[in-house]
Amino acid sequence: MSQPENTTTQATALTNHDHKPIHIPGSIQPHGVLLALSTQLEIVQVSNNTQAYLGQEPEDLLGKPLSYLLADQQIETVKQCSVKEIGRTNAFKVSINTLHRERYFDAIAHRTEEAVILELEPTDSKSEVSFLGFHALASEAIAKMQRTSNLIEFLHVVAQEVQKIIGFDRVMVYQFDQSGAGSVVSEVKREDLSPYLGLHYPATDIPAQARELYTRCFLRFLPDLTAEPVKLVPTENPTTHQHLDLSYCLLRSFDWCCAEYHQNMGVKALLVISLIQEQKLWGLISCHHLTPKYISYEVRKMCEFLGQIVSSELAHKISYSEWDYKVKLKSLQSDFLESISQADNFIDALIKPEIRLLDLVSASGAAVCLDNEITLVGTTPNIHEVRALIEWADTQVSDNLFFTDSLPKLYPEALIFKDSASGLLLLRISKVRRYYILWFRPEVIQTVNWAGNPNESIQAQTDGSFTLSPRKSFEQWQETVRLTSLPWETCELESAIALNNAIVGIVLSKADELAKINLELERSNQELASFAYAASHDLKEPLRGIYNFSTVLLEDYAQVLDDEGIECLQTVVSLSVRMETLINALLRLSQLGQAQLREQETDLNKLVTQVIEVFRASRQDSGLVNIRIPRPLPTVQCDRVLVNEVFSNLLGNAFKYNDKAEQWVEIGYLDEGLGTRDWGLGKIFLNPIPNPQSPVTFYIRDNGIGIPQHHLETIFRLFKRLHSQEKYGGGAGAGLAIVKKIVELHNGQIWVESTVGVGSIFYFTLE
Repeated sequence: MSQPENTTTQATALTNHDHKPIHIPGSIQPHGVLLALSTQLEIVQVSNNTQAYLGQEPEDLLGKPLSYLLADQQIETVKQCSVKEIGRTNAFKVSINTLHRERYFDAIAHRTEEAVILELEPTDSKSEVSFLGFHALASEAIAKMQRTSNLIEFLHVVAQEVQKIIGFDRVMVYQFDQSGAGSVVSEVKREDLSPYLGLHYPATDIPAQARELYTRCFLRFLPDLTAEPVKLVPTENPTTHQHLDLSYCLLRSFDWCCAEYHQNMGVKALLVISLIQEQKLWGLISCHHLTPKYISYEVRKMCEFLGQIVSSELAHKISYSEWDYKVKLKSLQSDFLESISQADNFIDALIKPEIRLLDLVSASGAAVCLDNEITLVGTTPNIHEVRALIEWADTQVSDNLFFTDSLPKLYPEALIFKDSASGLLLLRISKVRRYYILWFRPEVIQTVNWAGNPNESIQAQTDGSFTLSPRKSFEQWQETVRLTSLPWETCELESAIALNNAIVGIVLSKADELAKINLELERSNQELASFAYAASHDLKEPLRGIYNFSTVLLEDYAQVLDDEGIECLQTVVSLSVRMETLINALLRLSQLGQAQLREQETDLNKLVTQVIEVFRASRQDSGLVNIRIPRPLPTVQCDRVLVNEVFSNLLGNAFKYNDKAEQWVEIGYLDEGLGTRDWGLGKIFLNPIPNPQSPVTFYIRDNGIGIPQHHLETIFRLFKRLHSQEKYGGGAGAGLAIVKKIVELHNGQIWVESTVGVGSIFYFTLE
């Protein structure tokens, strides 16, 4: 639950108050006596009220052995504390002879780091409550609590049974939220008292130091909040020269702020029982009485015992209340993760159907971010706002899981999309890559009923500082809380973590499978390349024989053959020439598959000049060749021989497939990295465009016949021709396959844009 807006001021005052050493007040409440003993059980400190209870002044007891007051058997019980854990108590009955009469006390002993502490509370009887008597008082209450399964009903029964045992005017069950604030979730009271049920209290009402003491001492009893505290004599322990640690003392005096706070509520006696869940303070059973009221030690122990029973049952009741929701999330989570593990497309598996990703944490919208690709699902901020939010998270969020129910208070830019994302649950899948899943919840305007204006606790001082003071009024005070969503439940956070773990596991599994496939593919490719090389090499010899014998038959035996026979032999010669061309292409491709790059610094201006000179020398119509190079080409690391082949093939194709009267080709590179330029052509990319940080993108542009769109993805295949052998000079259809292989050997990519009748642009990169 949100607290009032002035959180910075509250935090300052609360921090100051938390520094108060409330566990070493140097005094006790006056309804008992305290003795601090050395390890030899010698009295080293006493409360300054021993005359009233023991008939002796403090000075008469200091330095005396404990045997001065107690019998040997009772002293043995005190000695047992020295071997117990700090805070563990021994309780027993004692009788002490005073000057006028014998008096009975409840004795409670425990040890601290520096002393053994013995507390004595007067009692009317020297006999202890029997187990059967204790059981009779507690069993009925326990039975009623165990019969209820609903959490709210259970807490109401708890309040009823505690009030029945102690007879206080008001008994409340108070629950803390994650911020330390709390609310009254159950109440049993006198009919004439104003109700506190449903009211909220700020964290400043029970500061962190007090909450920490409640986790160590499960019961706190203040029978008279108007009573003056009794000092210890001497003030400091003579052995340690420090104030005595009274953390576990039942008689420890109370802070003036606590007294004034409750007296402002009209309370004169207070009993508080801690409720612990998973070793954390879940809440308190807070009991108020409007007049001073003493409760015997045995009854208080029974209340403490009930508190422990309630704490143990609390986990079951909460679990039962949340069980259905958790089961639903677990079931959804299981189906979801199974579908992700079997999917080929990770994003599709996450967002289709979209409701699964949202239901996983009960969100209204989500964003899946994989590097620069962001996919939105449900009700979300727009893509630019999500991208800016991720930029903020990159610098401000260090954990893999981050959540808030009030994003605009942490990220002010979120104010403009509060209706879709006042709540944020962010899951970082990878710390190396920008992989996130973000879930969103809309703003839910809430009205919070506070017990008095919580800001009244903060008092400004003349020096500009702030102090914490008890509020004067506890009348209902309403606050409208904005810019918050419904809070994220623990089980929802666990669901997000489970998704993260599953994704990591799936990615590792897929990576392992991919590594095995790549290893097998590499081996197969090597075998295939070896086979292609051997096959193409071995096929050339018989093919050459077919060609030679066919030629001999045509030259020496033409006179004995008719026209049809001669035509058949000419076809055999033509086909053998064609087949040799194909085998040479296959042989070249297989050689590339086994080749090792010989990279060196290469001036592409010189290389392209050589390519152009060879090209012009091989063409009779070289005077018509128009080759443009708009600006000098860069120097790159590459295999000079292979890159020469790339430019030769692409340049040759550019003029080969050109039917214009004025043919031209342009060779250049782009400034903006891997991408395209608007040449007025239809754009197509054979492969996904890599990161914009890629190396230089080269292009060869022509005004040729162009390539139909439906062929753009196939022209790089081996032996793929778009025209018959008779058109455009024939060829094996292997040139572009060889070019693609060379580019890939350089860890680059090649793709094409083209428009029929306008021309083509071939792009490629070399890494």
